[in-house]
Amino acid sequence: MRVAGWPAERQGAYARVCDGLRAYRMIAAMWIRSTMAYRASFLMTAFGNFAANALDFVAIMLMFSGIDRLGGYTLPEVAFLYGVSGAAFGLADLVLGSMDRLGRRVRDGTLDTLLVRPAPVLAQVAADRFALRRLGRITQGLLVLGYAIGALDIAWSPLKVLMIPLMLVSGGAIFGAVFVAGGAFQFVAQDASEVQNSFTYGGNTLLQYPPTVFAKDLVRGVTFVLPLAFVNWLPALYVLGRPYPLDLPTWAAFAPPLVAAGCCALAGLAWRAGLRSYRSTGS
Repeated sequence: MRVAGWPAERQGAYARVCDGLRAYRMIAAMWIRSTMAYRASFLMTAFGNFAANALDFVAIMLMFSGIDRLGGYTLPEVAFLYGVSGAAFGLADLVLGSMDRLGRRVRDGTLDTLLVRPAPVLAQVAADRFALRRLGRITQGLLVLGYAIGALDIAWSPLKVLMIPLMLVSGGAIFGAVFVAGGAFQFVAQDASEVQNSFTYGGNTLLQYPPTVFAKDLVRGVTFVLPLAFVNWLPALYVLGRPYPLDLPTWAAFAPPLVAAGCCALAGLAWRAGLRSYRSTGS
């Protein structure tokens, strides 16, 4: 597809993006059809995914059975942080959760089969074994978020209402960039899926709790180094009317889209560098 008035370089980049999205859609659709051929199995695995993640919030509720506040935050406030982080991470996990299998493909040489196909490698890796059961995580996060919104006494404004979908989309993009960057690292480390998971699944667990329970050095790290704080901490604290960690300015709550765009650009560069460094298994 060509766009009138665009230079050749932009036309080529646009065409690659369209090809990647088309390939992703086709591969994901294939796996969805395969999943829905056994609907009872799908429903059970989706419910299992939902229940396993629900136990995390049950643990938080049990914690609050003995205390009134955690780091100065009430249960609905923690639930708000939990719901935003869980739903945003669920979106990224649904779309890019298969990236942690890349190291296995690099080790056994099956990545070579993706290189000879007429489709972007990133789209093929991301859509490989697309797991529709991961909708359970998103559903659980949205339900907790809905409970929090109903339980909190928030002075809603149009800007605060807009902040909810903004957090979910931007947060999903930030987590998605971490998935892609972790995949790029596996070109070098090959057996680094657990390292990747420590930043993705571990980052999600970190963001489920208020920043006041962590050391300031850790909060600085997830704000200025790996900017996971922009997934929910900073924008959510604006909605809740609470002070920001590290005495950040008010406008920091509105930076998640810019941070997400920057993270995606850096992840894309890392992916291209990792793919260029791939030399197959030699077998």
